[in-house]
Amino acid sequence: MVLVFSSLLIFGIISGQFVDFFQVRGVLTFSASVCLAYIMMDVGREFSVEKRSVGSYGRDFLIATAAAVLPAVLWFGYFVVFVNSPWKPALLSGLSSAPTSAGVLFAMMTAAGLSAGWVFKKARVLAVLDDLATILLLTPLAIIMYGFEWKAVAALILVSGLLFASFRWQGAIPWPSRTVWLSVYALVLTGMVFLVEQTTHIHLGVLVPAFVWGCLLRLPADQRLEGPPSPISLDAVIKGAFMLLVGLTFPKITAGSASLVQTAGHVLALTVLANAGKLFLVFCYKTEATLKERMALGVAMFPRGEVGAAVLLIAIGYGLGGYENTLAVLSLALNLILTGAFIWLVIRLLKT
Repeated sequence: MVLVFSSLLIFGIISGQFVDFFQVRGVLTFSASVCLAYIMMDVGREFSVEKRSVGSYGRDFLIATAAAVLPAVLWFGYFVVFVNSPWKPALLSGLSSAPTSAGVLFAMMTAAGLSAGWVFKKARVLAVLDDLATILLLTPLAIIMYGFEWKAVAALILVSGLLFASFRWQGAIPWPSRTVWLSVYALVLTGMVFLVEQTTHIHLGVLVPAFVWGCLLRLPADQRLEGPPSPISLDAVIKGAFMLLVGLTFPKITAGSASLVQTAGHVLALTVLANAGKLFLVFCYKTEATLKERMALGVAMFPRGEVGAAVLLIAIGYGLGGYENTLAVLSLALNLILTGAFIWLVIRLLKT
């Protein structure tokens, strides 16, 4: 499934280089947003906070934020120093390295029979929290890049209110939450967000509203026990369509004066830096797990996917689709291809 996702992403990028989708770019962008809304609802639906022990999540959130920020800082520095990028596109392209792909990670580790161990349970929390940390960083970055405008402040207030609601009324809405219903909610929510943006010019995006709606939905106990999705399920089709649409909406690849060898070297270096940043987790949880378990946790956080691709789409929406985005999306594809190897390494670490 991971190979299918990465193949769809690469196919979309290549197709976009030879076919001009300008006439239908709006349709493609809206469709990608619907798929992204579905994905974030699914992430929010799986996010569960025990309110009686909410203090215990504070440390996890700080650790997840650090594990998200470190790869982003490494990428930002690399773009500025070695690629000579302007700082604005370097910021957003760097942030795309921060979030772990919660959907890919959960499915792969469950399929590998690792769902009962400490590593899976801790990774399940951290993967959602670093996605959340990435989402929270988007609005301050927009303020840094474009100034302290009232629209950015309004977006920050809306995001804060929505996140408070997700915690205060978590699981309070007993509406259906199966895949087909999530896809319907995603379509309606995306339409509402696009309408708000067109009428108020406040750039809210679907990431936070969709995540919050997923948190508010009540997930039945029997649904929590579902295994990884089938390769031909609606869930897999939507996530695969999202990766394809990300590729199709990606602007023309501009390598400038860089050669193919230089580009490949940059992609490899960025992939190493992104994953090295996640190994920060080796220095955490020393009283809870062995060194190999902590190493396995760090490696388990390597997979990247839908949220990172969403950040790249946001960068394109801001008009920042340069060579940095090309390198970022190619590194994302390489990381997707390597996901199977990452899970194999987790298994080896836990077995030994």
